[in-house]
Amino acid sequence: MMKILKWLSVVSTIGMVFILIGGALVTKTDSGAGCGSSWPLCNGEFLPSDITPELIIELSHRLVSGVVGFAVLALAIIAWKYAGHIREVKFLSLLSIFFLVLQGLIGAAAVMWGQSDFVLAAHFGISLISFASVFLLMLLIFEIDKKFDTKSLLIQKKHRIEIYLLTIYTLVVVYTGALVRHTNANLVCADWPFCTNNSPFAFSDYNLQQWIQMGHRLAAGILFIWTIVFFIKIAKNYRYSRVMYWGWFATLSLIVLQVFFGAMIIFTLLNLGIALLHAFVISCYFGMLSYFILLSSRSAKFERETQNNKERTFASIE
Repeated sequence: MMKILKWLSVVSTIGMVFILIGGALVTKTDSGAGCGSSWPLCNGEFLPSDITPELIIELSHRLVSGVVGFAVLALAIIAWKYAGHIREVKFLSLLSIFFLVLQGLIGAAAVMWGQSDFVLAAHFGISLISFASVFLLMLLIFEIDKKFDTKSLLIQKKHRIEIYLLTIYTLVVVYTGALVRHTNANLVCADWPFCTNNSPFAFSDYNLQQWIQMGHRLAAGILFIWTIVFFIKIAKNYRYSRVMYWGWFATLSLIVLQVFFGAMIIFTLLNLGIALLHAFVISCYFGMLSYFILLSSRSAKFERETQNNKERTFASIE
């Protein structure tokens, strides 16, 4: 059964990536109304008669989401039964189902009743949390933490807190990026890194879309610098730990790629392939942060147990 569970976790994780990329594709191609205002049917039909590119993209996204939804549900149930002894499995199983259903409901509501751009922008962030839950389930099922010998890994409290804050801030940056897409603000600034490189501080000339675009660039720039600074701290304090050093090296590499693809979106005038890679890389980056949250949680538990053992030892001596 564990072999089946491993395969199911891989399929579910890959499927969640397709959901993330598919959602980004729907937004970037303005295919959200490809099936009209009908859901789950397309234009009120089980087999649509009027086929358009937008309909194909939207309907494909719905089909993939439905199939992956059943795979994630099966993963959560089987993991609960056969791997529930692992500390985080039951929580992640519930989390993956909850956020998968939530993102589906938001998507359905947007189709049938419409939503403001500011509400729709939260959809990608919710999808990221669902993806991260399934991704962590897969890592736990494959016992990645044991292969890297993380049982006795001690992450300092100040660094654990910074990992939590960095993850929350990443969701904020993701929201601003989704807002750029939903408000059609992708190409409102012709230059990079400033909106207009010849007059970089002409803020009084900005319209709302330019403020949204530049707000996202500023937030992303802070995330980029923060990740670099934090990697330096990790390299200094956890050089002995393979999972911490190389894991954060991979995380740093991902944020570098993210900034690169973000700039290339402007230079290529919103090339679809580049834009989808931009969404894919930030998903991988968030997945890595989620894994370090898991390690931080385990480290905090290990620290408490060690402290309690010391207190019991001192009490018995006295």
